[in-house]
Amino acid sequence: MTAKPIPKVRLQAQAKAGEIIEIKTLIAHEMESGQRKDVSGQIIPRKIINRFIAAFNGKPVFEAEWHPAISANPYQSFFFKAVESGEFTFTWKDDDGSEYVTVNKLTVA
Repeated sequence: MTAKPIPKVRLQAQAKAGEIIEIKTLIAHEMESGQRKDVSGQIIPRKIINRFIAAFNGKPVFEAEWHPAISANPYQSFFFKAVESGEFTFTWKDDDGSEYVTVNKLTVA
């Protein structure tokens, strides 16, 4: 049994109105492709995060669809124009229906 994936987000807490900020995300996840075999020769079942969604104040602002070729511990970064204060919700969706969610606030001055 593997450990629960751990999401991490690097995002500044404050920005000026109109400022373009970079958001960096990383999730600790094995991203098993379903192509490898274990020591007894059995195929290790596929288990990947297949979707990443970043929402700001409930509205999606960035989405990515991931496939088996994505490496373990996938890193995703993107840019966002800070217009108003609010809350980011980051969601990673796994093949088995699991969702890993983290929330970060942004204050715009």
